[in-house]
Amino acid sequence: MTPAYGFTATMTALPGRGDDLIALLLTGLDEGSPAASDHCLVYLVSRSATDPDVVQVTEGWTTEADHHRLFAGERAQAMVARIAPLLAGESAYTDLTPVAGKAAF
Repeated sequence: MTPAYGFTATMTALPGRGDDLIALLLTGLDEGSPAASDHCLVYLVSRSATDPDVVQVTEGWTTEADHHRLFAGERAQAMVARIAPLLAGESAYTDLTPVAGKAAF
């Protein structure tokens, strides 16, 4: 299956809270969460090599509609509410159109 929609989110955690933000984002892999959905084909959490409080999430989805439908759900909205207090400011989002690549963990 090839993702038809993707995005990146770059977030800056409050000073010293980057690890907490990453831990929370990784709970997105738990069964029942949007990132664990069969429609989420790529879910990659990364941190800046120079600033441990800058975190980026890259996602690839079967369709944009699948992404929006799942993130409108209660579980995803609860995660967003838990992330907000860890952030130093607004997150930067970039929509993507996947072309090709590889993800193997």
